[in-house]
Amino acid sequence: MSQRQLHFGAFMRPVSIHTAWWRYPGAFPDANFNFSHLKRFAQTLERGKFDAFFMADHLAVLNMPVQALKRSGTVTSFDPLVLLPALAAVTERIGLIATGSTSFNQPYDLARKFASLDALSNGRAGWNIVTTSNPDAALNFNMDEHMQHADRYRRAREFYDVVTGLWDSFADDAFIRDPESGIFFDPAKMHVLNHKGENFSVRGPLNIARPPQGWPVIVQAGASEAGRQLAAETAEMVFAAGGSIEGARAFYADVKGRMPKAGRDPEHLKILPGALVIVGETMAEARAKKEKLDSLVHPDSGLASLSVALGCDASGFELDAKLPEIPETNDSKSSRERAIELAKRENLTVRQLAQRVGGYGGKSFIGTAASIADEMEEWLETRTCDGFNVMFPTVPAGLDEFVDMVVPELQRRGLFRKEYEGTTLREHLGLPRPANRFFA
Repeated sequence: MSQRQLHFGAFMRPVSIHTAWWRYPGAFPDANFNFSHLKRFAQTLERGKFDAFFMADHLAVLNMPVQALKRSGTVTSFDPLVLLPALAAVTERIGLIATGSTSFNQPYDLARKFASLDALSNGRAGWNIVTTSNPDAALNFNMDEHMQHADRYRRAREFYDVVTGLWDSFADDAFIRDPESGIFFDPAKMHVLNHKGENFSVRGPLNIARPPQGWPVIVQAGASEAGRQLAAETAEMVFAAGGSIEGARAFYADVKGRMPKAGRDPEHLKILPGALVIVGETMAEARAKKEKLDSLVHPDSGLASLSVALGCDASGFELDAKLPEIPETNDSKSSRERAIELAKRENLTVRQLAQRVGGYGGKSFIGTAASIADEMEEWLETRTCDGFNVMFPTVPAGLDEFVDMVVPELQRRGLFRKEYEGTTLREHLGLPRPANRFFA
């Protein structure tokens, strides 16, 4: 039996990453905006003992031509901080992670919402800190253009300090609620933050008790230099890019290697690369599923998705030539690097790269339950990851197949839990409850 075990997040965007998921035979095309479907998915993931249901968020429709946008299944979805409390009521153990942008929110409001989610779910909340790469989001928030990349990360760092400070507004035992004396809480156990910084002025305290987990689990997904440093200083879980095993191993070593300088224990961060998993009874069956799925990606979607990934217009590129030199971008630097690295690694033309990115261009595990378990075990044992942020090719079939085929194989090998041992997301991940910085 392995001494280490895998952790699994389910990347629900809100249901799949692949562009054509909703066109696959048997799929639920309305799953993004159908609560009964999402409830079923969350309960299936909980049956599979997943650490967390993770919902990405978009503050604008994808910045792509309407000919491609009209084919996107992510045009409509629930606000995660409205959906996840509803899912908390119909699940008991699975963690509930939502994206919350530091560029287009205010710290007090976001701190209050995540503290509420943690309380409602009895300690299962996680906050995915993002700076938001889509430049069109700025146009929905009273801005003419997006903040520069470096400015977004400076704001994010201060935002984190304010939010976590607000979560520590009250000592854990501040609320006496004593009918005899008439004292509801002890004022000596309330801290007024009085933060004044470059981006924010926040008095506090937060008008909600300290969350059950102390703080909701802090999650990040950036792979740029600024993103890696922010993760080393603040993150407790990283949803990393997949790519090659060598690249993922280097990322793992780099981010964890920065943590001691930030005064942190590397074991207090779990790195979960994203991985699209397609399982079949045979290798041929799994590959046929992948080919069928990719065949449903329309060419309009391919080039548009490539443009989004690269942060520049790819519509004028020569399709059967190699990828030209790509300029720096103010959009997501990590997605740009992933696409460029994929093209170089597999010697792809622009047409081939667009087809891949238009479906899903990251790490994929395609095969039988046994072959997928073999690969995942190699990644775990070679200190390439602590688990995976699993992406399903379609729903409900892809999700059901992973839970019913891959999970039992991993459990048989001792690589994955058979039962939850705790009740909170921190307990699932083996993370300590943070001490209150203002009250011993």
